[in-house]
Formats: sequence, structure tokens, C-alpha cells
Amino acid sequence: MADDQRWRDLTGGLAALALCATMVPTLSAQPAPVTRAFTGFTLIDGTDRAPVSDATLLVRDGRIIAVGPAAQVAVPAGADRIDLRGRFIVPGLINAHGHAASTANLATYAAYGVTTVFSLGDEPPEVFTARDAQRMVAPPHARVYVAGPVLTPTSPDDARTQVAAVAARGVDIVKIRVDDNLGTARTMTPEVYRAVIDAAHARGLRVAVHLYYLEDAKALLAAGADFIAHSVRDLPVDDAFVRALVASNVCYTPTLMREVSTYVYESTPAFFGDSLFLAHANREWIATVSQPARQEATRTSASAQRYKAQLPVAMRNLGTLHRAGVPIAMGTDTGPLGRFQGYFELMELEMMVDAGLTPAQALRSATRDAARCLQLDREIGTLEPGKAADLLVLEANPLERMANIRRQHSVWIGGTMVQR
Repeated sequence: MADDQRWRDLTGGLAALALCATMVPTLSAQPAPVTRAFTGFTLIDGTDRAPVSDATLLVRDGRIIAVGPAAQVAVPAGADRIDLRGRFIVPGLINAHGHAASTANLATYAAYGVTTVFSLGDEPPEVFTARDAQRMVAPPHARVYVAGPVLTPTSPDDARTQVAAVAARGVDIVKIRVDDNLGTARTMTPEVYRAVIDAAHARGLRVAVHLYYLEDAKALLAAGADFIAHSVRDLPVDDAFVRALVASNVCYTPTLMREVSTYVYESTPAFFGDSLFLAHANREWIATVSQPARQEATRTSASAQRYKAQLPVAMRNLGTLHRAGVPIAMGTDTGPLGRFQGYFELMELEMMVDAGLTPAQALRSATRDAARCLQLDREIGTLEPGKAADLLVLEANPLERMANIRRQHSVWIGGTMVQR
């Protein structure tokens, strides 16, 4: 019996060694990562550098490994080549204020070239899961960062409790509203929002604020708010606020299309005829906002008409703050009914140009500057070695005409084409 047991042990060990031996070639034969080479295009890299014609961009493992003039970037043998002669590549667009209620929403953003969304409130668990998964592998939809529930505390103690709860969920930023909705709701008091800001900062979290009035903006900035998520819309910004905002380096997000969405459906908007819009837009929303009764209600809505009247104030304020050197991050507040995700971001860029930014400045507000404002600039925002290969390929030059941002050839996230 002992000899039999030793024989079984010996043959079992030999079998295991043989199995290992057969495994070694398999493991060593794993294919090397494929390099993807984009060639022949004009590069607009999101920095202050001039465009580069006949450029080459190399991607491996989802990241840019080289980019520049074709004469200076050698394409490795065996690379997967994508010929983009006559086209333009810009960084994937970043929306600094959107809302994602599902991964389907994130796919819609990506379909229009918005490759990253800072979702400022009320994301469901599946969006948190998507945020976590993108840390390991580039997603098939827009990257997302989350705020969790928009906080609504009524006392300092409640503020601290609510901040602790969202911090425990692993949010990327805290969101509060300080606005009376044109006199129809109670505004969060300074005592309470200061408690939110202090509690968030104690946990290493920044605070984004929804606001409307200039006086609230001044007070929130003095209290330490980190991100102004809407335009000041009631009054022209004054010198004191401009100086304080410049000194703080706090970023400002105009969300001009949010204002447009409040009144534009008083009739059928022209963009409903745009083939790019129709390619990916929510058809139920189109049907809802096209109902004659709803259009009539919009025409007679006091709040809609007030927001419409205040939009020029918001646009002038954007121009004033931009000229003063305030960092501007493109954002739209898309996500609620009628605020069409992805497409509204393209219209926002055009409105920013109407407000006084050049096309190059508007584009940077949705790429490099948005990434800096959201503290993501080590990963995204410009097309430079080491960063994620999030690309928007265009058929025409957006620096010549901002509307060319709609002339899209393809979208790439982590070097992989988005299926649209």
C-alpha cells in the first residue's frame, strides 16, 4: 500500500509538471498590445499650441504614446493605421455640468463627441458602477464622475450628516442648490451652506453650487464654494465679484443652453431638423415638447419668459468674466426633459462664441480648461503623451467656424471607436 501511494504521488507530480510545461508556451505567446496609428489629419491638441497639419497620433493600451508632425512620429511596423487625411482631431469634449441617469445617457453623450461628463446630481447605482469600472478599462460610453444626491439640509447638523452620507458613497464632488426658483421655493440659508462647505472640505471634497442671483454668488464664493455651476443671471456681475472670482481661481460654468431649454419649445426649434440631432436624440422627448398644448404653455409661462429675458444677461456676464481671466468650463445642465444630452453641448459652444469667446477659447473651455477645473487634467483634456486617447474627429476646422463641431466623422474613447 505504501509503495502504491508513493507511485500515485510520483505520477501525479509528473503529470502536474507536464501540464505546467504545456502552459508555458501559451503564456509566453500572449500578443503584444496593438499600436493604433491615426495619420494625415490636422491636430488641434487642446493646448495653446498652433494646429499641426499632416499629424500622426499613436495609441497603445488606451493612451497616447506619441503625437506630432508625421515627420517626427514614426509609425511602428504592424500598427493598425487609420487614415484621416483632410480631417481634424480635437480632444473629446468634457461637460462640466451634466446629469446621467443611466449608462444609456452616457452612450448618448459619447455619440455626439462628449467623452466625459461631470454628473452633478442624483445618479443611480448603475452610473456609480460605471464610474468605478472606468478606473480599470476605458468605457464604451462617456466617462463619468458623480455627485450623488443634491444635498437639501435644513440645519448645520443635517448638513454634516448629509455630507457624511455622500462621502461614504464615494462621490467625486458635493452639489447644493442655493436658489429660490424665481421666488417659488425657500433658499438654503448661509448658516446651512457654510456647514456643507466646511464639512465637505474636512473630508477632502469640493462643493459645486447651483445659483441664480449675484448676491448669492458673492456670499457662496466668500464661504469657500469651489465650483459655480450656473451663470449669474439676475444682474450684470460687478467689479467686486469679478475681482473675488479671479483671486479665488474658482471656475465658472455658464450653462447657457439650460436657459434656452426653458423657452425654446414655445415653437418647434430649428435644430429639430438637424440630421445629427435626429441621429441620437431621445424621440420621446421630441414628441413631448412638440405637443401643441405644451408649446402654448411654454409661450404663456411667466418663468420661461423670465429666463428667456435673462439669457442676454448671462451671456454678457460670461463675456465679462472670460475677459477678466476667470477660468470657464463648458457645461449645460443637460439630462432633464428637453435638455438633449450631447447635442446641447455642441450648441453651447456656439453660444459661448456668440458671448465673446473665440472658437479656440470655447473649444479649450470644453477640453483643457474643463479638465483643469474638474481636476482631471492629468488624464484628459489635451492630446499629449500619457493621456487617455479620447478623440473627436471632425470633417471641418472648428477654429474657423464653431458650428463645424457638428460635422463629426467619429468619436474615440481610450483609442477605441464609439459605436454610434
